[in-house]
Amino acid sequence: MPRHNLRPLFDQVVIKELEPERMRTSGLVVPPGTKETPPQHGIVLAVGSGVDWWQSAGVQMPVKPGDHVVFPAPAGVWVEVDEERLLVCRVTELLGVLEEAEDPASGGGPSLDDALRED
Repeated sequence: MPRHNLRPLFDQVVIKELEPERMRTSGLVVPPGTKETPPQHGIVLAVGSGVDWWQSAGVQMPVKPGDHVVFPAPAGVWVEVDEERLLVCRVTELLGVLEEAEDPASGGGPSLDDALRED
């Protein structure tokens, strides 16, 4: 059977959810079924072309395929394509893109302590 790709329309994005991290940095393991839900993370698989007025206003889609994004639990609609569960949501529903943080020790700019010490 042929595989299918879901092509989002307009300002929609298609996201494959990553398994939620249940281990916190403190080492505490949050068991499934607890009231605390882990943040929703996923990888952008496809993005729409945007809304028609975006191009005239110089607005570009802020995410691209391959971006690691964070989204709230109630975002978008879950669909199943070729037995794979995918989220389709508006780009404005995304909370942000996770990026590698630069190590302050490597000279990558001021640390948080330095920024807070502005006297």
